[in-house]
Amino acid sequence: MIAIVKQSATPEQLDQFVSWIEGRGYRTNVSQGDNETIVGIIGDTTRIDPFLLESMDIIEQVRRVSEPYKLANRKFHPEDTIIDCGYGVLLGGGNFQVIAGPCSVEGDNLMEIAIAVKSAGASMLRGGAFKPRTSPYSFQGMGERGLDLLMEAGAELEMPVVSEIMDARDIQLFLDKGVNVMQIGARNAQNFSLLKEVGKTQTPVLLKRGLSGTIDELLMAAEYVMSEGNPNVILCERGIRTFETRTRNTFDVNAIPVLHHLTHLPVVGDPSHATGYTRYVRQAAYAATAAGADGLEIEVHSCPQEAFSDGAQALTPSSFYDAMRRIALIREAITADPR
Repeated sequence: MIAIVKQSATPEQLDQFVSWIEGRGYRTNVSQGDNETIVGIIGDTTRIDPFLLESMDIIEQVRRVSEPYKLANRKFHPEDTIIDCGYGVLLGGGNFQVIAGPCSVEGDNLMEIAIAVKSAGASMLRGGAFKPRTSPYSFQGMGERGLDLLMEAGAELEMPVVSEIMDARDIQLFLDKGVNVMQIGARNAQNFSLLKEVGKTQTPVLLKRGLSGTIDELLMAAEYVMSEGNPNVILCERGIRTFETRTRNTFDVNAIPVLHHLTHLPVVGDPSHATGYTRYVRQAAYAATAAGADGLEIEVHSCPQEAFSDGAQALTPSSFYDAMRRIALIREAITADPR
């Protein structure tokens, strides 16, 4: 349930209303936008009489919300959320960012790749120090040493670092190292204990859609994080598993505008994991940009044929540079004033 507050309401009246609601055993989420203030009422609201609330001096209107995700719901929070990822890099609400780097941190070549992606226009550095692999015999990442290399590169280039966390036991390590954005991969999209633990931090979380997850399941996963007090969630469409075998996954470009309609959280597209093949990554990136994504996550490697993981979907620095030029043109076209 949401209660829309009259513009004439004073801060004292708003505080009194929130206290009155919480005193009856409900949780609240207050969203103050440019044009209106909304109080989200969370709990079993079937026991609340909406007419009683509308009879109060400060309440303009009351609406019931049927979706189970409340904190992530745009009805509760009409204004786009803007997330500070570090080094002044903002994501969401018209702030478009590109996250780029290798699938796995491999060693000293990380700095070479980081310099290349930044010179092409990327604003955030990605890299896996802990890698979830289908086979236990595949490269599992450099671990803590990989995080150190990422943070050194990020600090030198003033780029926020995005890296995947797989185990709740590593959260303190990520916090101690200063990782700017903790990524939850598709395989952990419904690891609810991990989602709740990262929700107890204030570090931004890049949450990927599950391998066969629905849009509502992605939003409920975000709700798990937010329900623990962390509002800094970035949603990522990275393709879903379907009957089609010509690509690694099926890139659900539809999800980008649908998510923008349903939630205030920023949405990024991952064309690398969506397609699985270098030859398709750029076109998928253009489609995600045109669909209104708030950002992109793209894998780049200086020598893809020698990459420790996912070289088949990595762009070279030169192809990434060309892609960034075209992405900028698409952004210019879709954000231009139609007047």
